[in-house]
Amino acid sequence: MSLNVRKVKKHSGEFTDFDVEKLRISLSKSGASPIEIEEVLESMQPQIHDGITTRALYKLAFRQLKKVSGTFAARYSLKRALRDLGPAGYYFEKWTSRFLQSYGYETCENKIIQGNAVSHEADVIAKKGNELLWIECKFRNTVDAKISVTTPMYLLSRVNDISGQDYHLFGNNHQFTQGWLITNAYLTMDSIQFGEYYGIKMLSWDYPAKQSIKNLVDQKALYPITCLTTITKREKDYLLEKGCILVRELYENPEILENNHVINQRNKSKIFREVEELVSEF
Repeated sequence: MSLNVRKVKKHSGEFTDFDVEKLRISLSKSGASPIEIEEVLESMQPQIHDGITTRALYKLAFRQLKKVSGTFAARYSLKRALRDLGPAGYYFEKWTSRFLQSYGYETCENKIIQGNAVSHEADVIAKKGNELLWIECKFRNTVDAKISVTTPMYLLSRVNDISGQDYHLFGNNHQFTQGWLITNAYLTMDSIQFGEYYGIKMLSWDYPAKQSIKNLVDQKALYPITCLTTITKREKDYLLEKGCILVRELYENPEILENNHVINQRNKSKIFREVEELVSEF
């Protein structure tokens, strides 16, 4: 199908060419079939106009996709759901820790490490095999936020300050082997070039191309609880406060929904059905 739209307005105020194929690919990431995607696009068409904002376009796509399947809408909303782990990023650090654990790492959070010159607070420290990683988490709650080159520069200086020392972590003495930068935002080209040159592993919303956050999350269904479409913001906040960060944690411990004054008890089966559809196949 073709939509009579030439330009969309980005969050920054700039206009960019509208690409229906890009929207189609984005919708396909939700798990919707080609036929369902075309149905969503057809239902969107009367409400799309030239100059529509990307925010309005997302909301419209989310609303129409939810009519087809709440699970599809939940997957489609991953980028927003990561931003909802704010406002300060504390829960993004928790999510990063769980994310790494799902890929076989042992992790700890918010440790103070004494470097050669000064002390540093680690967002997350991760270990697997001979790797001991210093993880810098950079959370952003705006749509088009980018991490500038000053961040990997700062990370490199920290890694240099803690290198060459033994630290008693995870039951033994280890030395840090690499610094990682993990962010829900985008990276500037300078950041990427700097990180690649100095051996800093960087993981962002869309980088590296085939191993980005959006791809790695889908591979193991590591969706944050904020993805769910069947619960309110208050209920999401309650679950986060209880330490339930991933949807799969709710799947593995459904009793979290029981006997509390925050979760709507009449919606329990509806909530768990969405949870089950999101993660049960993984």
